[in-house]
Amino acid sequence: MREVAQSNVLLLGETHDRYDIHRWQLHVCTAMRTLRNDIAIGFEMFPRRLQPVLDDWVAGKLDQQAFLEAAEWGKVWGFPAELYLPIFHFCREFGVPMLALNCYRELVTRVGKEGWDAIPLDDRDSLTPSAHATPAYRQYLFDITGGGSPARKVTSPEAPEFDRFVRAQQTWDRAFACNIAKARMTDKPPLVIGIIGRGHLEYGHGTPFQLADLGIGKVTTLLPNDTALVDGTRIKGIARAMFRLQPQPVEASRS
Repeated sequence: MREVAQSNVLLLGETHDRYDIHRWQLHVCTAMRTLRNDIAIGFEMFPRRLQPVLDDWVAGKLDQQAFLEAAEWGKVWGFPAELYLPIFHFCREFGVPMLALNCYRELVTRVGKEGWDAIPLDDRDSLTPSAHATPAYRQYLFDITGGGSPARKVTSPEAPEFDRFVRAQQTWDRAFACNIAKARMTDKPPLVIGIIGRGHLEYGHGTPFQLADLGIGKVTTLLPNDTALVDGTRIKGIARAMFRLQPQPVEASRS
């Protein structure tokens, strides 16, 4: 944790519906707050237009129900608020800034369909175009979305039919990276902790790759894992470290 606290950016991957993963994220955030006072926590869940709502929550201007309503929780995120509320309350109680890392959903759809060049500057939600996906990232996305399934229309990661999905995925990657980079543009930049789906982080693809393109160094990724044994060769480079959680049935993880 002392090593991690020297980072400029700390990315904590998640599977969105796992209570135990969100507890782990809270534990890591607590460790970072113990080691340094200047942290900010960014969330994939919130589009940038909701930043004033996050500021009001941290400032104590909203109660929990008013916050969730103003943040349009049921609209912008499809998972129970209870998963994330302990982290939200942590930010409020310790005065830790909360950052909205996402863009508006329509932009993802448009970039996926049309490409960045077709999007006017005023419609880009203050984002710059994504750095082009590497062949390794295209392969990763192809594999996690079904690989070479016989029923799949896209037959290879380089197929033109796969471009739309890759562009959409990279729009999210770039949004998180741009908004993290923006939070670092101060006289005394904080350690920015990103609460982000692991598919945007693994193996240095996704958001870490876009952060590097934006000139942000010292980025650390941590991931949870509940597999008893892992193949070190197969997962080489997946993250700086993995924290092992106890395997649990879904219902047990909600207790």
